[in-house]
Amino acid sequence: MASILMPKATAVWLIDNTSLSFDQIARFCELHALEVKGIADGDVAAGVRGLDPIGAGQLTRSEIEKAEADPSYDMQAVTPKHADKMVQKRRGPRYTPLSRRQERPDAIAWLIRNHPELTDAQIGKLIGTTKTTIEAVRTRNHWNSSNIKPVDPVSLALCTQIDLDAIVTKAAAKKRKMDEKAALERGEDLDTLQSTAEAKAKEEAIQDEDERLRKMANKPVSADSVFGAFKEKPEEA
Repeated sequence: MASILMPKATAVWLIDNTSLSFDQIARFCELHALEVKGIADGDVAAGVRGLDPIGAGQLTRSEIEKAEADPSYDMQAVTPKHADKMVQKRRGPRYTPLSRRQERPDAIAWLIRNHPELTDAQIGKLIGTTKTTIEAVRTRNHWNSSNIKPVDPVSLALCTQIDLDAIVTKAAAKKRKMDEKAALERGEDLDTLQSTAEAKAKEEAIQDEDERLRKMANKPVSADSVFGAFKEKPEEA
């Protein structure tokens, strides 16, 4: 049965204009029979204006008459003439502008270094590249390996931060489940495994903070930025 538009509004119209049973209306509108009964009692969909399924081209008068004569008959919705052309196309690979494609190896290197839990398929889907390119970067067999520098794909506009966070969270959850399963097979305690994971996470956080401080220490500092606060302010008149 084809899904119909505005099922509750259609149910309101069928209740008001036909002698169909609640079960027949529920099956046609893909609602629960109690929900249809609630609509008839005014407890559900109060104020909803009925939608004529015949005028909307979703049902024929003959189908309604056939169903009214036989309470066990299930009405069939009208299939649109061009229903086969209304199927949504599958989303293709992420398009990357030509000017950005040369930067993808840098993004791949960054993802491999910072998120080893990501699979090649996930990396390829995230930034729109191939498994062959990912493997070449991973094994340092890429033709431009000497010039590849890890760069955050978000800063390169190859993906959004939301997409990156989502795929990393998904990969981390999958890896955690696999680690727990492997630990159970080895007979290890899950509490011990969790404590180890927390300790590793803390260690990585400390390393990230050390890296941030190191970058700040190496950043050139101008005299104006240091002594600017001590300059005399002009006296107000």
